[in-house]
Amino acid sequence: MITPALPRDGSACADASITAWALAARGGDSVAVEHFVRALHRDVVRYVAHLCADPQAVDDLAQDTFLRALGSLHRFEGRSSARAWLLAIARRAVADSIRSGAVRPRRADLPDWELAAELAQPRGLPGFDDGVVLRELLDGLPEERREAFVLTQVLGLPYAEAAALSRCPIGTVRSRVARARATLVALLAETETAVPPSEPALAA
Repeated sequence: MITPALPRDGSACADASITAWALAARGGDSVAVEHFVRALHRDVVRYVAHLCADPQAVDDLAQDTFLRALGSLHRFEGRSSARAWLLAIARRAVADSIRSGAVRPRRADLPDWELAAELAQPRGLPGFDDGVVLRELLDGLPEERREAFVLTQVLGLPYAEAAALSRCPIGTVRSRVARARATLVALLAETETAVPPSEPALAA
């Protein structure tokens, strides 16, 4: 039986439920399709936001990802988690858009950009209260380290699945994440020291 809410006792249980929804959706269960999309929409937006150079294209690429996924559900067999399978599709969607030049500048839509930055923000990391600052810090990382960090630390993918998605050994992913953490800590320290202390008000 497929439950309509994700379990709260760990990501492995949540991934199992999402994968079950994907398999049920493959069989034509419209309710399962809805649960599958809702459960992974935020993760797709986060991931695309970090891969895409155009923040105004995030929503379109996320939609493209789900259209591709729903059209390919009949080929999903549950050999990997549905989350990892969907993020691989998102990765290809971004790569295809870059190669084809499908992502074109549009008039800035500030609320959408703020939402994308907020969704890309991990929880519980001291000093990362501002999603825009986080995006700027992550942009300072080499692409491979940034992707490894986002997959494991922001989206919560197991290292093994992140390695499969990135097509590299699990040890490489661990190394990239460790280096990304060290770089982010250094960049964050530089950002904090660059902010001058507030000056006391002058006496009247």
